[in-house]
Amino acid sequence: MVQIQMNKEAVILIPCYNPDEEIMDSFIKELGKKYQNIVFVNDGCSKEHDAYFKKIEKKYPVIKHYKNYGKGRGIKNGLNYILNNYPDCKAIITADCDGQHSIQDITKVFKATLKKPNALILGTRNFDDENVPFKSRYGNKITRNVFKIFVGLTISDTQTGLRGMSRSVAEDMLTISGERYEYETNVLIACKTEEIPIVEVPIETIYIEENRTSHFNPIKDSIMIYKLFIKYIIVALSSFFIDILLFSLFLIAYDKIGVTKPIIIATITARILSSIYNYLINAKLVFKKMNKLSIIKYFLLVFIQMWVSAFSVSWICKLIPINPVPLKMIVDTFIFVVNFIIQREFIFNKKK
Repeated sequence: MVQIQMNKEAVILIPCYNPDEEIMDSFIKELGKKYQNIVFVNDGCSKEHDAYFKKIEKKYPVIKHYKNYGKGRGIKNGLNYILNNYPDCKAIITADCDGQHSIQDITKVFKATLKKPNALILGTRNFDDENVPFKSRYGNKITRNVFKIFVGLTISDTQTGLRGMSRSVAEDMLTISGERYEYETNVLIACKTEEIPIVEVPIETIYIEENRTSHFNPIKDSIMIYKLFIKYIIVALSSFFIDILLFSLFLIAYDKIGVTKPIIIATITARILSSIYNYLINAKLVFKKMNKLSIIKYFLLVFIQMWVSAFSVSWICKLIPINPVPLKMIVDTFIFVVNFIIQREFIFNKKK
């Protein structure tokens, strides 16, 4: 009775790109004993795999891409197919084709999805295990820390391919940007902004032959994954240098004409101009949210931080004979991370 219920309510989605046929054969054989609804995405695999996928098509549907579009596109196309063709489906489970996910763990994620239909379920691995390859262990730890700082999410496995979602959550996943591995990162960020809970389910950590079948490129794909953070840092640094440059020029000009409290006045004028640039770029390229309320909140933040910076630099210069320009660079560097967190949580968060 339980078996019939699981077969009716679960659909397993497996994106594939040039898989190891022996590993995948074993995985499908075991998976098929537990689940009857399995959908594959042939993401532009080489012609050598055509015969293999024709064999799979005799029993399961296969969505074929003419060329390799990427895991993100494959997942979205697969979700769209499932939502259209499986009206009784209550849970969609995405799993990798490289043997990293056991049938037992897929079932754990499936059951958690039924219990938490409003959440995204993540099957999370333990990266302290001895069998985890070096690049996977430290790559995930770096990403985990970056997520905690820049996104405000504490997730133990940000790159897991074993994920569970209800129909309603899957519908939200269709509109998230990203074609390749960055899509899975964008999904987590979207869960934060859309207030979709993330539930972690511990799973077995499996790596076959140092994960040789993985097509993840540590350099190329990491750049795509960190794109949001890289964009923010570039915008922040450019705003920072514009602010420092204007501050230096205004300070020289105000000294020459004898303006009282030149450090404070130079800070104000430079910050007003650099903050306009920073807001417009962040609103359009990084956070992609701009409205009247965000403008008010942003410039209130600018006002507060401007005075914190101005009085800090002015006060320290009175205590210590030091050039105010490098001092301002040090003070504003400390403000950098705090500024991002406030913008992320309160300025450009449409739910606030």
